[in-house]
Amino acid sequence: MFSLLWRFLPGPAWLRIVVLLVVLAAAVYGLIFYGYPWAAEFLEEDDFSTVGDGA
Repeated sequence: MFSLLWRFLPGPAWLRIVVLLVVLAAAVYGLIFYGYPWAAEFLEEDDFSTVGDGA
């Protein structure tokens, strides 16, 4: 899969690395700020969110 991306991107190696890092950062940003909050709406809250509650 990585070789397919590497051949698809134009330019020298340093530019390909920069483009891949920007795409990776955009994917992480999208998941943190849009993907996970959307998925959290469908998950049930549990009682294990506190530490040391004495139970």
